[in-house]
Amino acid sequence: MHFNHDGRSAVQLGVSLANQWPTDLASLVMRCVDAGFVFDTGQPTSRDHSFTAEFIAEWTDVAAASDPVSRSTRLNALLATHASAPRLTDHAASGWHLHFRDDNISAGRSLATLISVGTAVHLAARGIDRIGICAAHNCDRVYADVSRNGRQRYCSPVCGNRMAARRHREATRG
Repeated sequence: MHFNHDGRSAVQLGVSLANQWPTDLASLVMRCVDAGFVFDTGQPTSRDHSFTAEFIAEWTDVAAASDPVSRSTRLNALLATHASAPRLTDHAASGWHLHFRDDNISAGRSLATLISVGTAVHLAARGIDRIGICAAHNCDRVYADVSRNGRQRYCSPVCGNRMAARRHREATRG
């Protein structure tokens, strides 16, 4: 997967995995391939599936951070663990692009690098508050705000509409 200028594709893959974890390896591979991720470090294994599940749980803590310092600290820890110095590459003749990982790493580590770096690019380009946990009552889904105005607080229009209706009912009662 090539990074776009704001890390959108990688952070949206992280959101997708966090909000609906693939129950098996084949589903994880399909979700990643559909998002444009290229498994160029070897075929994923069941170990990659469990490794990525653990990583996504840590990554979700980045979204759940309540302030910019906590969010950046958590994300910097993921970057320190999973990313390496950037390198220019044209593997598989897919076009020149940057890799932020070493060669010959597992598919799970490659995914962790992609999502960590993509999230950092997204937050640096768009704003540190452009990721979070849905503000709707009883919803714990992650969102990545890619809107123009940067005011997203819900994981979906459904949650936003549900909360608007709730606020309306409360206002008319009170």
